[in-house]
Parts: sequence; structure tokens; C-alpha cells
Amino acid sequence: MGAKIVKLVILINDLSFFCSHRLPIAEAAINKSFDIVVGYGELGGADPKILEKKGIKASFVPMKRGSINVLKDLQSLFYIWLFFKREKPDIVHLVTIKPYLYGGIIARLISVPALVSAVSGLGTLFIHQDIKSKILKFLLYPIYCLAFNHFNQVVILQNQEDADMLTKWGVLKYNKVRLVKGSGIKLENFNNIEDTSGIPVVCFAARLLIDKGVNEFVAAARLLNEKKIQARFFLAGDLDTQNPNGLNINDVNKIREEGFVEILGYQKDIPSLYSRSHIICLPSYREGLPKALMEAAAAGRAVVTTDVPGCRDAIIHNKTGLIVPVKDSKALAKAIQDLINNPERRKKMGIEGRKLARKEFAIENIVEAHLKIYKDLYRSWREL
Repeated sequence: MGAKIVKLVILINDLSFFCSHRLPIAEAAINKSFDIVVGYGELGGADPKILEKKGIKASFVPMKRGSINVLKDLQSLFYIWLFFKREKPDIVHLVTIKPYLYGGIIARLISVPALVSAVSGLGTLFIHQDIKSKILKFLLYPIYCLAFNHFNQVVILQNQEDADMLTKWGVLKYNKVRLVKGSGIKLENFNNIEDTSGIPVVCFAARLLIDKGVNEFVAAARLLNEKKIQARFFLAGDLDTQNPNGLNINDVNKIREEGFVEILGYQKDIPSLYSRSHIICLPSYREGLPKALMEAAAAGRAVVTTDVPGCRDAIIHNKTGLIVPVKDSKALAKAIQDLINNPERRKKMGIEGRKLARKEFAIENIVEAHLKIYKDLYRSWREL
């Protein structure tokens, strides 16, 4: 990209999500002489000073994730406009739904030179088919069209079905689509991959959302407990009170009181958590490409997940794990029991999962894909 320092602005809802999912990309871009600024709506427990020590400027941009509030969302559009005008980026990278929608509109209006829109999953809007969801989808159609119609743009998607859905919906041209498999995994962080002996541990590690399948996980644990199957069940994840599908503290207390699921709360050290587990379970309703399952593969752990976009893209059925029908706690319990009762099969799946992670999910591959996208967009702009 020549000697000129390229200014990359990343806009994201939650700074902690940037740290957990996008930081290696930013660090690699700095090594390529990029100037990086991250705009965020919430800290989420992250410390901007740590980023600044790495040479990444962090800037607060008032923006609320969660449900739509017309007045607050108009304010968010204004603050995003101010942020872009102040920073004067060469490339803007938008991550999570409100940034890629609202940021996409502003980037188009003020003619930002190059735009990357990262769609990590299509979320509840495309899961539910009730009247409310259909009306909301109808109302959002023109917003998606505006956000995905920048003159020099790439839209990153994590699985083919999401790409097909957006193009068939008519909001996205297929020539803008780039498939990138998730946010990448540092394989060297997962070095304790031996399947340990002892009572099998089945671990759910995700935000405690209904759409993540937390109720099905608890129901499957209940069924296996009633059958006297010897196993421990870990529920590792944080509450998300801003999400309408989130569990609340009363829901968690009820699960705790039943006594057969151990509530661990948010776990920062996933490699350590997975090293204590034998089976990783994510019975989600829909995903982009779930990091929990990519990390399970890196950790050499067998997976039980659902037959939905994203989840089925993260495993090889009957080789690295098992796929069951969505919202089917009985089928989920049966698959978990199968792996509990067959430790050798489980171990072989873990070995194959590690091979899959090395081939498909290594962070180096994801970083390289992003740097190429930045480079291609920048060159396209310079040639315009």
C-alpha cells in the first residue's frame, strides 16, 4: 500500500468484543504501518489504556446495542457522523449490527473511501418467524440496502447460508461478499488437549441467551440426571440484560437451585475451562461461526451442537462432534449420553477437531484474509 500511513477506523458496540475477537487483526495492521482508531459504544469491562499501550487509540462513540429506540438511534447516527468526520479514515471496518447498519449509512453519505462491514451472524431477526419479526424485517429492509450499498465495500460473512439469505433478500450484491471463517483462534493458547479421566464434564460456554440454546442445555442435563448418568454440567457465561432473549438473575437462580447444573458465570480463561471439560455443547438456534465451537476444536474437545447455519459449519458431523435438531432437548441429551458412554469415540473426535482447527480456524489465516481485504479496497479507491 506504499509508504503512506493508512488510517483504519474500527467501529464496534462493545470494546471487550473487539479485544476478544478483533485485536489480533488490529495488531497485524499496525505492523503493516496502519494507524488504528477503535470507536466503541460500551466498555464491557475492557480497559482502553491497554489498547493505547499497543498503539491503538480508543474513542467512545455513544451507541446503545439492543432494542431499537428511534431518538437514541438518531443520536447514534449523529455521533457516528462526528466520529468519522473527526478521524477522516481511509478505511472503516464496522463490526456488529448497529455499527454496520448505522455506520454503513454514514460512511456512504460522507463518502468514506473504503468500507468493510462484518456480519458475524444474522441474529434473532432471522431466527424468529413471528409477526413482530416480519414487521421489523420489513422496516429494516431499506436500512440494510443503504448500509450495504457503498461504492467501495466488502461485506464479510462467516457462512454461506447467511450470504445466500442477504443476497436473496435483495439487500446485498454477491460481488461484495467475502466468506471469512470467524475471528480466528490462537492455537498455541490451547496446549492442554489431553482428554482427562474422571467424571465427564459437559460445558456450555456462551452468553446466557434463549437463542443460544441455554434452556435446551439445562433440559438435557435434567434428563440425563433423571437417568442417573454420571456427569457434571457447566453453565459458563454472563447475563446479557440488554438482550430481550437474555436470561435474568431469577432464571439463573432457579437453575442453580435444581442442583444438577453448575453455574460458573463469565469465564475469561477459556483454554483452562475447556481443559477441565470433556464435551462442549452449544445448542444454538443460529450463528455466524461460533467462537465457542472453534475453541472447542482447538482444545481437542468433542462437540454437540445443532443443525443450524454457523453451528454445522464449525464441526464435521460424526468426525469432530455430533449435530442434533434445533430446540430438541431429548435428541441433545441422547447425543451427549452417547459421547459420555463412548470415551474412545469422544477422544478421536477431539483429535480430529484439533486437525480441523489447525486447517480452518487458525488466527494467522483470518488475519491474512482481513489484511488482503484492506489492501484490495485501498487499491480500488486509489484507482477510482
